[in-house]
Amino acid sequence: MQPSKRIRAIFDGGSDGWEILGKARARERAGAPVLNLTIGEHEDPTPPRFVEAMAEAARAGATRYSAFTGTPELRAAIAARAASRTGWPTRPEQVIVTAGGQAALLAAFLATLDPGDPIVFVDPYYATYPGTIRVVQGEPRPVPALPDAGFQPDLEAMAEACRGAKALMINSPHNPTGAVYTSETLEAVRRIVLENDLWLISDEVYDGMVWRGEHLSPRALPDMAERTIVIGSVSKSHAMTGFRLGWAVGPEEIVDLMGDYALNATYGLPGFIQQAGLFALTEGGEEEADLMATFRRRRDLAVARLSGRNGLKLAAPDGAMYVMLDIRGTGMSGEAFAEALLEAEDIAVMPGESFGDAAAGHLRVALTVPDETLGDALERIADFAEGRLAA
Repeated sequence: MQPSKRIRAIFDGGSDGWEILGKARARERAGAPVLNLTIGEHEDPTPPRFVEAMAEAARAGATRYSAFTGTPELRAAIAARAASRTGWPTRPEQVIVTAGGQAALLAAFLATLDPGDPIVFVDPYYATYPGTIRVVQGEPRPVPALPDAGFQPDLEAMAEACRGAKALMINSPHNPTGAVYTSETLEAVRRIVLENDLWLISDEVYDGMVWRGEHLSPRALPDMAERTIVIGSVSKSHAMTGFRLGWAVGPEEIVDLMGDYALNATYGLPGFIQQAGLFALTEGGEEEADLMATFRRRRDLAVARLSGRNGLKLAAPDGAMYVMLDIRGTGMSGEAFAEALLEAEDIAVMPGESFGDAAAGHLRVALTVPDETLGDALERIADFAEGRLAA
């Protein structure tokens, strides 16, 4: 007997991108004082009011099966948020609640791709994108967004790759680079999508974390609402990563198909989790604003601490909760640098190679520890890079 070829093909014989995280956690279990700056996990617990809302809902009986597409109240709240954030009217029927943004991505791929269909996406990319595409037996087609272009996508390469494709996927504000796509980029994306009759999947999980410029959703552009699926989540915006509560917003017929999948996959999310999400979205504005202010401050701290340092270059991020450091001047790959940094300094960061070829020779640093600790860590990373440069 053999396991499924589909599952064996998820990583296409390569890495899952998370080896440095596994090594950091192993060192932690062995008692090492590791400072983990790999994943986008807030250092503080979920705001207590959100946890209490969950507990109250459970005590009140929200422990039975719930609607597998999401409760009507939560879908309405997400629709209102989507209308505000994307600038396009949204009805609850255009929303499906999922087990985090990752499950929304999988459902969106299943609803738009058949086996063998190509889907174009931007490199650097969030580490799970290619594997999730392979799960549905799509054909991953990455196109570059290079550092010298501020990690805006190469639009000529995108247009070429989209010939014969079924869908295009973008992510802005962008993880891992912090790029926020310009109106010119998004207008070009729109033109490419319409010329090639594509679905557009727009990962907008970081839509509230914009430090320069403004977030523009392609869903609001002319003729795009009927072919765009927007991915969202409370994980980053409300420090609710472990709640696994996300959503997709799109044309009603596609949302209905995603609902068919949900019926046969998760059969819905726990009602008490959905009640907590509803409370966070409708009553948690202060907590969300505090979180956004924290990451804006840390982004500015990183820029101040790293500007002018030798051995690395910082491309000041326009959004999200990370900074990308260019360490190519050391002559080391991102993987080699991250391994050496963990061994020498007990600081764990993500190598750029975990996010694709275009991020090679870079590091992604999560801004997820207190300011003083972060400032010290950034100085140590810069000192380490300078030492490697001198060597």
